[in-house]
Amino acid sequence: MISELVRKNVEEIVPYEPGKPIEELKRELGITRVIKLASNENALGPSPLALKVLRSSLNSIYLYPDGGGHYLREKLAEKFCLNKNQILLGNGSDEILRMIVETFLNPGEEIITGNPSFAMYQIDCKVGGGRCITVPLKNFTFDLRGILERITSKTKLIFIANPNNPTGTIVTEKEVEEFFKEIPSHLIVVFDEAYYEYIERKDFPDTLRKVKEGKPVIILRTFSKIYGLAGLRIGYCFANKEIISALDKVRSPFNTNSLAQKAALAALDDEEHVKKSTKMVKEGKKYLYNEFEKLGLEYIPSETNFVLVNVKKDSREIFHRLLKKGIIIRAMDVYGLKEWIR
Repeated sequence: MISELVRKNVEEIVPYEPGKPIEELKRELGITRVIKLASNENALGPSPLALKVLRSSLNSIYLYPDGGGHYLREKLAEKFCLNKNQILLGNGSDEILRMIVETFLNPGEEIITGNPSFAMYQIDCKVGGGRCITVPLKNFTFDLRGILERITSKTKLIFIANPNNPTGTIVTEKEVEEFFKEIPSHLIVVFDEAYYEYIERKDFPDTLRKVKEGKPVIILRTFSKIYGLAGLRIGYCFANKEIISALDKVRSPFNTNSLAQKAALAALDDEEHVKKSTKMVKEGKKYLYNEFEKLGLEYIPSETNFVLVNVKKDSREIFHRLLKKGIIIRAMDVYGLKEWIR
C-alpha cells in the first residue's frame, strides 16, 4: 500500500482548496459567462506593460532564466531602498513560505499563526514535521497579545498575514511595535503582505523598517494580486542578508521563469495600472458595503480586494447556488466560518 510509504505528517494533511477555475465551471455546467470572485485576482487583468514585454519575449523561452533574478531584484532594491542581497524571488510567495519552513524549522519545533488565516502556513509546517499553534483571531484580526502568550522555547517562526486572508483586517503600527518589545531573540517573524498595495489605512506598520534595522523579520509580497500576474507565479521577500543567504540554499535552480521575471519588471513601472486597480477596488467595496447594509448582512471592512460577509445561511449552499448562475465565490466553512463567504 502506497499509504504505508507516505510520511505520517504528510498523510494527515488536508490539501489546500483553491478557488474553482473558470474553465472547469464552463465544462461542468455548459455555460459561457462566468464571474470569478473566489481567488482575489485583479479583475482588470495584467499590466499592459507586462503584456507588451511578454509578447516580445516569447522567442527566448528556449533559454533557461536568470537563476537569481538579478534585474528584478535590482529593480525591487531600488524601489524599496534596499540592497539586492536583502531580496529573494519565489515561484509565487507560496514557494517562499515553503522555503522558510525548510530552512528554519526542525522537526518538533513550533510555528504560531492566527486562525482563521492562510491555510498554507499550517500545511507547510506539517510538511516540515513541525507543530502549528493557532491563536483565534480577536475581532476578526490577528491577536498579537495572544500570540505572545503562546511563545515557548520551541517556537521558531511566527506567521502574520497582514492584511489577513480571509478577513481583510490588519494589525497596526502601534500593535506591531508593542509586539516587538516582547519577542524573544530566538525566533523569526514572517509578515505576509500579499495585499500590501491595496491598503488605505495610515496606521499600517512599516515592517520594511524592521528589515533595514536587521531584525529577524521576513516580509512576503507578490505580483499575483494588484499586478495581475497570478498565472505566472512570481513573488518575493525582504529580509536581512543572513536570512536571505540561508533561504537561497534551499531555493530550486531557475525557480522563477524568464517570462515571469520580465513581466514583473515591466509591471513595476506601470503605476497607472496600479492606480486604476486600487480605484476600482475602492469603488467596488463601497458599493458592496452599501448593498450588504441594505440587506442587513454583517461584513468585515477590508484592506484588500475581497470582502468577508455573513450570508446567514450555510455558505456551501450559497456557493453551489451561485455556481449555477456562473458566479464563483469562496465558501468559508473550511475556515470554520459556516455562514460566511468571501
